[in-house]
Amino acid sequence: MEGELYYLEARQQQGGQSQSSSQTQSGSAVSGSQSQTASGTASSFLSIPQSAPAGLLTVTQPPQQSTSYFKVAENQFITFGWNFSYILATPTHLTVSAVCENGNTYPVGPTDGIIPGTATSVVWDAYTYQTSHPNLPLAQAKYTLKIWGDGGPDAVREPGVLTPNSALQFALYTPQAYTPITSGWSCAGCSSAVSQHIAHPTFIALIATLMVMFISGSALLRRI
Repeated sequence: MEGELYYLEARQQQGGQSQSSSQTQSGSAVSGSQSQTASGTASSFLSIPQSAPAGLLTVTQPPQQSTSYFKVAENQFITFGWNFSYILATPTHLTVSAVCENGNTYPVGPTDGIIPGTATSVVWDAYTYQTSHPNLPLAQAKYTLKIWGDGGPDAVREPGVLTPNSALQFALYTPQAYTPITSGWSCAGCSSAVSQHIAHPTFIALIATLMVMFISGSALLRRI
């Protein structure tokens, strides 16, 4: 029908067919009777007007105003949350993926990135994923969170149908292991910083001024 999209779901049930016939023949006259019953086809459909807006998903956690940094460490869970708008055809499932700037794609969540179509959040244990996939580790880099429905990551905008979302960017980092000072740890940056200060002309001039003041003060005290 013009002006409408139809999402048709049909279930057909074919019943049995029974037939009974009786035939009596007397001379050249033949009479017969036949009965037949069958079940038809039942169908239901969802009608979405073409004027309806496209379905949208908006990420609410973490905020999209700035890049969020998440630590990949034990018991450090990452939660992504969202809400829906204008959804008239609920997807059967959602796919959630983290696409790294290096080109690698990682499933988000405990079920390889596949969650129910009505879900509004997912919790990602990035540390468990990291330890379980040594051949494809999570890089310390920026990522784009992608969420899509039944139409796939490249689905076009349709009235009432979920449009893929890739608006959120975040970053992952791995903390360095703790090294006690007694084990021989030293601050290389601190040593280089001290060397730079000593070699700076201002520092040299300050030392020279202090030495002149000291020598002059000593000479003055001797005259008293």
